Amino acid sequence: MKTKVAVIFGGVSVEHEVSVISALQAMSAMDDSKYQAIPIYISKSKEWYTGDVLTDIDNYKDLDQLFKQVEKVVLEQENEDTIVLKKKERTLFSKGVITTIDVVFPVIHGTNGEDGSLQGYLELLGLPYVGCDVASSAAGMDKVMMKQILRDANVPIVDYEWFYASQWHQDQTAVKQLAESVGYPVIVKPANLGSSVGISKANNEEELEEAIELAVSYSFKVIIEKMVTDLTEVNCSVIGDYEEVESSLCEQVLSSDEILSYADKYQSGGKSGDTKGMESVNRIIPAEISDEATTKVKGLAEKTFRLLNASGVSRIDFLLNPEGEVFVNEINTIPGSLSFYLWEPTGKDFQQLTDQLIQLAIKRERERQSIQFSIDTNLFALHSKGGGAKGK
Repeated sequence: MKTKVAVIFGGVSVEHEVSVISALQAMSAMDDSKYQAIPIYISKSKEWYTGDVLTDIDNYKDLDQLFKQVEKVVLEQENEDTIVLKKKERTLFSKGVITTIDVVFPVIHGTNGEDGSLQGYLELLGLPYVGCDVASSAAGMDKVMMKQILRDANVPIVDYEWFYASQWHQDQTAVKQLAESVGYPVIVKPANLGSSVGISKANNEEELEEAIELAVSYSFKVIIEKMVTDLTEVNCSVIGDYEEVESSLCEQVLSSDEILSYADKYQSGGKSGDTKGMESVNRIIPAEISDEATTKVKGLAEKTFRLLNASGVSRIDFLLNPEGEVFVNEINTIPGSLSFYLWEPTGKDFQQLTDQLIQLAIKRERERQSIQFSIDTNLFALHSKGGGAKGK
């Protein structure tokens, strides 16, 4: 019997289209002799849909027409061991069950998909799911939290400061002083977005003001980082869990003196499986860096993955300066195209990658079932009938 894998994608973030591309790639790569991929698309208005038409990227060019051909759905726990996908609108004579779900494969980038929100919902349902758990998703998504964890473990990161948007609105002078303490030029980023959304360079106070105004329109928390000049941008993917990790080849992203836009990073076209995704970016694989730098990057990638207790596949991005220093920039816990293009040159094709990710999800769920989360007792029954409950 095939394992029924619900691939959830779309979502409310600014990386909505990126998610669609990555999900269609993953579904087309799954071994259909072992898995039945069930597409679940979440619209920007937070409605959940399913239907075979969701697997053809051409259908997303006309969303109004697409929504007429799909079914609104919800996930429900039918009993302790069974989760079903149901029609949201049901009749008196039908429960509206479409199928059972065995595993969830989240491919939602950004807000509500990569930040632990969806993962927490799936854990409440008791569904095994691919990728990082709630805590590691949240830590990986929040750049401030991530940097604090890495800094405390002596992982090299660039100098930075951070602030809340409310602080900017209340005292701009104090925030500008943070930038001065880091030292121009700086990079200003929303703390919890990706795909270069809301990111700007600032060489002076005037540019800083513009950069911050843009960043706070996307996030309530903002980071000011020291800009690495003459940098080489290198990425490395890691797959595994707390017990065993493996790092991919390194890639060198070209034109890193400019901030790549969403359009630069992603392109779509053709039928399912023909989408280009992140592999369309100008890159060199393997990266043209020294053996010593490659070893350092791979080691730091694996260390970052373990420190954040990541699981599944992630991509860790690095900045290298001309002096040979290597800095961890960020982790992407659901990377674009699932970083399959970094694994193919090593002999792990996309089908093997998706299979390994699903097996890691099933393994984690087995381990969770062996852990005791509660004590079977009833404290209320310990009180006498006449006694009053006392809180602490």
